[in-house]
Amino acid sequence: MDVTNILTFVVVILYFLAAISVFSKLFHPSGPNPKVYLTFGSLAIICHSLLLSKTIFVQSTVDLSLVNVTSLVSFIIAFSVTLIAIRFKANLIIPVVYVFAGLLQITLGFLPEDKHLAIDASAVSLIAHISFALLAYAILVIATLYAFQVQYINYKLKSKNIAAVNHLPPLMQVDGQLFSLMLVGTICLFSSQVIGALFIDGFLASENLHKTLLSFVALLIYVAILWGHHSLGWRGYRVLSLSLIATGLLTLSYFGSRFVKEFLLS
Repeated sequence: MDVTNILTFVVVILYFLAAISVFSKLFHPSGPNPKVYLTFGSLAIICHSLLLSKTIFVQSTVDLSLVNVTSLVSFIIAFSVTLIAIRFKANLIIPVVYVFAGLLQITLGFLPEDKHLAIDASAVSLIAHISFALLAYAILVIATLYAFQVQYINYKLKSKNIAAVNHLPPLMQVDGQLFSLMLVGTICLFSSQVIGALFIDGFLASENLHKTLLSFVALLIYVAILWGHHSLGWRGYRVLSLSLIATGLLTLSYFGSRFVKEFLLS
């Protein structure tokens, strides 16, 4: 086994151990031990970063193949949620994120490694556009997970199942964090669109138009959610449903067409 395969194996095991340490104690009277799952999670993230450094950065270029970008997004999500968990309870979200990150690394291992997309590191506008886009996607995915958490806590509270939420954060805290994350993610998505439209040749070309339109529609939906929350008090199921639609559109925009082109039609 080469170094990349060894690192992938270690990353998967550490993510799974972190997730198991939360799941196994989620409804235990004492709850999950943060020191245990944060230790495993932090080690997984460190190893994941080493793995990315070996696959993405090649001499003076940045290899943003679909496999690398997908792995990078899962890293950003896992890293961000781990940071949140250091200060706030995230017992419902963090195991989902860790399991997804581990399963994704396994799945990516079965995809061909001969697909590369080298980008010159000196192309500042393009790198900024991609960076804002990926950051926006990661943050908005986390916001969608928070919308699930809000819905779950609200449901358990209404059914008076207090034991199910003993080790989860207060509903209003999660609700506030949800919209804060969505605001930051929406700003990043807007910035990505503006940079692309102003500084990147071919951003509105016919071959890229479907991706641009999907991203723009997703942006409008996120703006509508934020406006609806601020002006009309939108919460709960409506926010969750719209977030799922917008996140689905972003996923199709960022990954759908590339997967078809690079793996199904190649």
